[in-house]
Amino acid sequence: MTDKTGEGDSGDFLGDGESSEDQQHIPHPWPYLREMFEIAGSKKDSWRMYCKLCLPKRHEPLAFKNSPSNLKKHVKRKHRNQLERYTNLTSKRPAAPDEGLASKQPKLWETKRVSQASVDKVIMNFVIQGLHPLSVVEQQGFQALVLHLQPDVSVMSRGTVKNRVEKAALVMKNNLKAALGKIEFIATTTDCWTSHRRSFIGVTAHWLEPQTLQRQCAALACKQLKGPHTFSVLASALNEIHTEFNIREKITRTTTDNGSNFVKAFRVYGHVDENNNLAPTAESVKVDNDEEEEDEETENADVEFVEAGAILDEDDCLEYQLPKHHRCACHLLNLVSTVDVSEANISSTVYKRLSRSSFAKCTSLWNKSARSTMAAEVIEDECKLQLLRPNDTRWNSLFLAVERIIRISREQGEGAIAAVCSTLKIPMFSPVELAFLAEYVTMSPVAKALDLLQGESSVQMGWLVPTITLLKAKLQHLHISVKFCGPLVDALLSGLEKRFGQMLTDPELIAAAILVPKFKTCWTSNECILKLGLDYIKSHLKEQAVENQGETSHSSEEDDFFSAIKQTPRSQENAKQLETYLGCPGDAMGVLKSFPTVFNLSVRLNTPLPASAVCERLFSTAGLIFTPKRARVDSKNFENQLLLKLNGGFC
Repeated sequence: MTDKTGEGDSGDFLGDGESSEDQQHIPHPWPYLREMFEIAGSKKDSWRMYCKLCLPKRHEPLAFKNSPSNLKKHVKRKHRNQLERYTNLTSKRPAAPDEGLASKQPKLWETKRVSQASVDKVIMNFVIQGLHPLSVVEQQGFQALVLHLQPDVSVMSRGTVKNRVEKAALVMKNNLKAALGKIEFIATTTDCWTSHRRSFIGVTAHWLEPQTLQRQCAALACKQLKGPHTFSVLASALNEIHTEFNIREKITRTTTDNGSNFVKAFRVYGHVDENNNLAPTAESVKVDNDEEEEDEETENADVEFVEAGAILDEDDCLEYQLPKHHRCACHLLNLVSTVDVSEANISSTVYKRLSRSSFAKCTSLWNKSARSTMAAEVIEDECKLQLLRPNDTRWNSLFLAVERIIRISREQGEGAIAAVCSTLKIPMFSPVELAFLAEYVTMSPVAKALDLLQGESSVQMGWLVPTITLLKAKLQHLHISVKFCGPLVDALLSGLEKRFGQMLTDPELIAAAILVPKFKTCWTSNECILKLGLDYIKSHLKEQAVENQGETSHSSEEDDFFSAIKQTPRSQENAKQLETYLGCPGDAMGVLKSFPTVFNLSVRLNTPLPASAVCERLFSTAGLIFTPKRARVDSKNFENQLLLKLNGGFC
């Protein structure tokens, strides 16, 4: 018979078919209570324990397998004077392996309580990182989900989320300004983007972390542009963004595409030379000549009084200050591969006929696969792969699409392509055309150069000149082995010289390449090119030595005047550092830390990026927010959400 505490007689303690011999092998569930209770057996989810304090009588209270609370009740009722002893024994029990992490295992029906502030923070993160519209917080399904998980909290309204996004964006910008304030050299990329009848200008900032030399980046703005995108409008927008983040004097270069409005903006308002003069251009010379002619005509004219305000309002090219300009190398390569290669059709009628027939059949195949699901199924059944369709604005997409056709013909045989053409009733490729396309695919150095230069994390400006130099060498080597694409190679080489010729002889870009430990001077055998870069490096190291000496010593005006021709110990030390660096066998960027002056110059020259592809990636993310269903979103709200998404490390 069992009482309320689970005590019973000993006649049925061998429950569930257990024998007395089996009980001897059952471990004691609570060893620290062994001097008061011993195990007698088990029954379902309970232990039968016999009390040693009750001997010679035998009392066997039941205790749940997960708690000895019934044993405590037995001691409290039958042996009150032993209660303190029982308490001392339980206090000495060993801790469970994971008891320090959670003293009590939560029950299934128990809900973890969280604060309203933490729920609001998680909702904000969900909206920003998931690129969701702010109205998602007012959707019935979302509210039901949150309230089901946390019944005692409330869900923010759409207006509250918008206000919090504005405040978070302000905090993020302040943190970003503080981070940029500690950086000495910064580079930017910029581009324009149009979607749903609205235009935006995007700007990204890039720098090298001084300690680790790791590339860091941040999105500065994605502001709406109204009206025509003239060079002055772009210059005004860029100048405003640079001033907002206090980086105008720190920017070494700004990389843009080759749009005429960007080019003119930097030509008119861009970097000035040491004498504070703008770089001379054909337009500026023409304007100066026109002004001289007007002066001669009006030399003897009567004096005319004009308003001073009208003169002050005139654009004197000093209204905005823009940094040094760099044209996107990937855009230039794309122009070489799409525009300049048209010269091959002019120089060779055989190439023209063969290329046009081959690409016409490729285009038919691509169009058929894109417009018909039946055609796509046929291609996948015969070729085991789907075709890639080229993008009109990206030459490397054309290269990859042709490469896929050649891959299919090599892996599945030319019969697979022929079967597809026959089934889809489009012209079949001749063996010569397939051979031409296979040779066209050997132009892979151009595609690889594009992929290299549009990188971000591991690419510096110093990669530009070696990449183009080696690309030209690879194309010249291919010219020997090609049979059909000789005119194409000639056109590519001509286009590279036309669009990159000035960059390949720019002393600053050559110096940037030499100051990348990966390249140093091994990327070219042209001593004249290397001399341009080394002379640039030596002159700037000498200037650094003079500046450092001027900061530490005070000399007369006469000494300062002749300081440029003096060989100071610091300048000799800098020259020695350069020689040691060039002879150092290491090729990791960390090698530069052993040469402080060389390191500082390398960081300045290699902070910019050779391409503006990063800004295009910004617009790719922007397109996920600025969808057709959200085309009426406020431009400021849109920019805040985009910057918070991209600058999560500064929130």
